[in-house]
Amino acid sequence: MGILREDVVVISPAEKAGDPTVISVNCPDKTGLGCDLCRIVLHFGLSIARGDFSTDGKWCYIVLWVDGKTNTRWDLLEKRLLEVCPSYFSTSGIDYYRPVNQQPKQLDVYLLKFWCSCVRKGLLHDITLVLFDLELTIKRVKVSTTPDGKVMDLFFITDTRELLHTKERQGETILHFITALGDILESCEIESAGEEITACSQGTSFLPSAITEDMFSLELPARHPGGLLASDPISVTVDNSLSPSHTLIQILCQDHKGLIYDSMRTLKDYNIQVSYGRFFANRRGGCELDLFIVQADGKKIIDRNKQNALCSRLRMELFRPLRVAVVSRGPDTELLVANPVELSGRGRPLVFHDITLALKNLNIQIFSVEIGRHMICDREWEVYRILLDEGDSHHVSRNMIEEGVRKLLMGWE
Repeated sequence: MGILREDVVVISPAEKAGDPTVISVNCPDKTGLGCDLCRIVLHFGLSIARGDFSTDGKWCYIVLWVDGKTNTRWDLLEKRLLEVCPSYFSTSGIDYYRPVNQQPKQLDVYLLKFWCSCVRKGLLHDITLVLFDLELTIKRVKVSTTPDGKVMDLFFITDTRELLHTKERQGETILHFITALGDILESCEIESAGEEITACSQGTSFLPSAITEDMFSLELPARHPGGLLASDPISVTVDNSLSPSHTLIQILCQDHKGLIYDSMRTLKDYNIQVSYGRFFANRRGGCELDLFIVQADGKKIIDRNKQNALCSRLRMELFRPLRVAVVSRGPDTELLVANPVELSGRGRPLVFHDITLALKNLNIQIFSVEIGRHMICDREWEVYRILLDEGDSHHVSRNMIEEGVRKLLMGWE
């Protein structure tokens, strides 16, 4: 007898103000499922205060206590969580340790092109909010300001709902932009982005060597840039004595936005399965994470070199889940943010949203934007290169810009 589809994901509203919302997932297991679920929760702007993961090797039960928002679309969240859960009927002959890093389905790419009559502080953030509400995902951006002060924006986007080829969906999208931007919107067009158009949109693939060496080093620095974590070291330890069949990974560190996702994506990239896990964030901003894991062959990790490599990678990913730097680009000031890409091809959600919000809060205007993917240090990164308005960037120090962006990305604002 099977489990009803509506019982796979159950969202229980908070009983009173201040209490967390409880998300329960009960479905067949797959390696990396925890990562996929946490990515979706993060995409909806929710923070996980507590979590429990357990599996018997074929079926899993996951409970997440999340701090929600008043405008969270819980019905849509439930739908998106269901989409990454394996079907109940797949349990017959399910290959529990099958490869998990296949590339996700390639969605059609569309070019959203519009002109604005003037530059408005926070304009790009207002645009990202509209795209988020419509479930349109930004793949690449090209923003430029003309000498007469007009703005031309090119957004290469995909549609989670896979309906952007229809006139109804395009009309809905344009109407949302007219409502959000008002009179400054001069024109808005949506068209399918063929390979030739996409190729022409590519920004420079060159990154200065000094930037690549400093930003993308896989070595743990002596101090976090800005010293934000200097007093809060990250502890990652391995214990093989508590379970005859599992390796225990224990993590103690300062909490940040997406911490469980950062842990789970690292384990997923190593093709490691979490059989049981527990996460708890305390009121002092610290967190504890206990993970009982096995390798792809179903065995515990005995090799000391493998243990050290995994612990080192986890420390780095939790210490610097994103890379942020403010540098000179000729006479101008440029903000760079690098987002690690999973082996499956997915990147951390809402990065551009948080960058534009941080700059809006700092009252800094964006002159141009390039988003592209680069292979650096044998891994893929999604790199955001944001040229700041010359006048605005001078009244705020580079350290303040870097710290403001990093704090918002990490959820420390």
